[in-house]
Amino acid sequence: MFKEFKEFAIKGNMIDLAIGVIMGGAFGGVVNSLVKDVIMPPVGALLGGVDFASKMWVIKEGVTAAPYATPAAAAEAGAVVMSYGAFINTIINFLIVAFAIFMVVKVMNRLRRQEEEAATVKECQYCKSEIALEASRCPACTSEL
Repeated sequence: MFKEFKEFAIKGNMIDLAIGVIMGGAFGGVVNSLVKDVIMPPVGALLGGVDFASKMWVIKEGVTAAPYATPAAAAEAGAVVMSYGAFINTIINFLIVAFAIFMVVKVMNRLRRQEEEAATVKECQYCKSEIALEASRCPACTSEL
């Protein structure tokens, strides 16, 4: 079992996974900042100065009576709130991350397809047309390859 683990670690699978997790965490921080600091302030301004991070519904008031300025102030007062503004921010974060991953996968698939296409055809030495890699005769000029 130790030998298998050593092969796994040396092949780079573990290192690739660790790098992916670290990069994913860093990317998540960038996306959170993008949503919180860049996207939501203009959206809030367009909607009349709304700060989505502080939007909440008070389900049960705490020791101190409502209104509460922020979900943190409500929690400090012992109130039970539903922070739908934070949920909206999280949905926007998810959509941005999902779109970025979609674009990366799309580019990787395009590169993979180009590699596969390049490996499945060759050029006829006589007429210069593209033919299958396994072909023994050119379909365009019928010469033997």
